Amino acid sequence: MNPSIATRPPELEYPESDGQPMADNTLQFLWITTIKDNLDALFREQADVFVAGDLLWYPEEGNPRVRSAPDVMVAFGRPKGNRGSYQQWREGGIPPQVVFEVPSPGNRSGELLDKALFYSRYGVEEYYLLDPETGSVAGQRRGPSGLQPIAEMSGWISPRLGIRFEPGSRGFPLFHPTGGPS
Repeated sequence: MNPSIATRPPELEYPESDGQPMADNTLQFLWITTIKDNLDALFREQADVFVAGDLLWYPEEGNPRVRSAPDVMVAFGRPKGNRGSYQQWREGGIPPQVVFEVPSPGNRSGELLDKALFYSRYGVEEYYLLDPETGSVAGQRRGPSGLQPIAEMSGWISPRLGIRFEPGSRGFPLFHPTGGPS
């Protein structure tokens, strides 16, 4: 072998599936798809807003074990289009700025805490946890030391999305910027 020929390290594989189902029940699936579809409609005219559901996000190049699959994520400054995964270094270094999780009854609190810490560490600006069983909403917004709880979600308007939250309201707790239900 010629020593002057540099050998390339093998390409790392970034799987497109984590083997986990998108939802554990029909209500959770309905909420995930409703959020994703309404955000698609909201940003339909903006070519630089990418919305995805259940897509693996890899924030670190060279480390495919570090990943998360938010139920719904929104990345501003990224073009629409199909992707097998969201590889942040190929997306101009831009993390998803807004993430939604819709837990199933089987989600453990430790699992949800791990996700919140992941989102805080990797640059998410707004993180929302919506419970389809109760209509409750918990939110976090980026502060100087990472994601911090939003004290009052009733009437909260997302700075990035412009949507309003009304937890505990009959039906779906998200409202369009024009005031109507999502």
